[in-house]
Amino acid sequence: MTEHTGLPVAGYRSQSEAKIAAVNENKKVEEGILRLLDALAELPDVDRRWLATGRTHIEQGFMAINRAIFQPERVKLDGDEV
Repeated sequence: MTEHTGLPVAGYRSQSEAKIAAVNENKKVEEGILRLLDALAELPDVDRRWLATGRTHIEQGFMAINRAIFQPERVKLDGDEV
């Protein structure tokens, strides 16, 4: 199984093809839901405040799921013991 190098960002690490595929699938599902919400936003009788709240929670949910898959590490700061 191929490991893909993580982003050059502190806390990110290499990821397997399976994990990348899972997150990419999640991103497709999320995009479909966000497009549904975009369509709902065009309706005149939709409460935009609640729609925005729901959208935020959905986005946060997908971020949490993807974080569960990628498992970024905590970052060491200057002065931390090695």
